[in-house]
Amino acid sequence: DCSLAAEQLKNNPRHKAYLEGVSLRQLKKLYSLLKGHLGGESLAESLEKFHQEETIDPEEDLNKLDDKELAKRKSIMDELFEKNRKKKDDPDFIYDVEVEFPQDEQLESCGWDVESGEEI
Repeated sequence: DCSLAAEQLKNNPRHKAYLEGVSLRQLKKLYSLLKGHLGGESLAESLEKFHQEETIDPEEDLNKLDDKELAKRKSIMDELFEKNRKKKDDPDFIYDVEVEFPQDEQLESCGWDVESGEEI
């Protein structure tokens, strides 16, 4: 497992001083590329495989994943959220953002909000 190997390398006291400025994500990517190279993959194939593993497919049903894969997807989402989050200290931070949505388009209706003839 590349993530486990990356964590062990980063937390190793012998290498800690050298790897302080290297993120865990970079080490995982390095291990993934090395694993692909040892498996006979080209650099382009290894990079594409890593990119697919590290991105979230919005159409994927997360209910069908096992606990390990679900935890992986959640960590990717958390990392993406933190990357895009605006903090109070950011120079382009705006406290109260107002967005106008266009009303020209036809609104989609959902099955759950359509009134039926049945009373509960």
